[in-house]
Amino acid sequence: MNHLKTGMLLAALTALFMGLGFAIGGRGGAMIALVVAAGMNFFAYWNADKIVLRMHNAREVDDRSAPEFVGLVRELATRAQLPMPRVYIVDDPHPNAFATGRNPANAAVAATSGLLSLLDRDEIAGVMAHELAHVKNRDTLIMTMVATIAGAISMLANFGLFFRSGDGRSSFVATIAAVIVAPFAAMIVQMTISRTREYGADRGGAEISGNPQALASALAKLAGGAARTRNRVSEQNPAAAQLYIVPPIAREMFSTHPDTGKRIAALQAMAGQFDPPPAFEMPAARRAASVPPTRTRPRTSALNPHRR
Repeated sequence: MNHLKTGMLLAALTALFMGLGFAIGGRGGAMIALVVAAGMNFFAYWNADKIVLRMHNAREVDDRSAPEFVGLVRELATRAQLPMPRVYIVDDPHPNAFATGRNPANAAVAATSGLLSLLDRDEIAGVMAHELAHVKNRDTLIMTMVATIAGAISMLANFGLFFRSGDGRSSFVATIAAVIVAPFAAMIVQMTISRTREYGADRGGAEISGNPQALASALAKLAGGAARTRNRVSEQNPAAAQLYIVPPIAREMFSTHPDTGKRIAALQAMAGQFDPPPAFEMPAARRAASVPPTRTRPRTSALNPHRR
């Protein structure tokens, strides 16, 4: 049902783009709009992951630079029957995570240093399982397409303020109405698609990790931490808000995410539905050198290379 709903919303977004093109330039404008949308989606299909990772100054990590974090993602990817994604850390105190890539074979997952410092091991596993669920459901491609078309609608609407086809007052009124209504409608469709995909990723993450309670706990901590910490990327690029597991700015009506409280309640209702995962084992060399958790040394210190 979620896939059908998403497909219908994507079709509505494309129709909205073509309708705006028609309002501005008639039949020719609609065709040009369609060609532009196809070109932008083609570019985004091949380059969106590079753009997103560069935008966050994300650095790739491996078994040598972040062995426990990478090992955790590898274990989750195996449970999800997915290829191992590239793993990144974003040096940012804002606690959040995201996934990107056009398909599972070319996927990347990223977490901020703020998230790795804030959450314990089970909660980090729940978050990364959520991101892998996005990859498995092809949400990374869908949301890239949505953001691209929505951005194109805004661009075309701005163009429409300075150019319109036809003559007469009625044509002028119709064009102005279109350029005002279309971006707002695109934003509503974008939010609806994003919210639908988040619920699906929550359930998929709970199934992959086997621990919906840990993901629910992580969402509560992340929502509180995100509200207290600035996210400079989303402030400069509002379209980035849909990437994250929790909204980077506390908003209600125009949030790209469902209400966090409702997401937590849905996850808590899943308790006991999934088989618990086996213990996540750190590599033997790291296990021998690890320090047992104490009150003064957070459990996440080994997962975050920057913790001392």
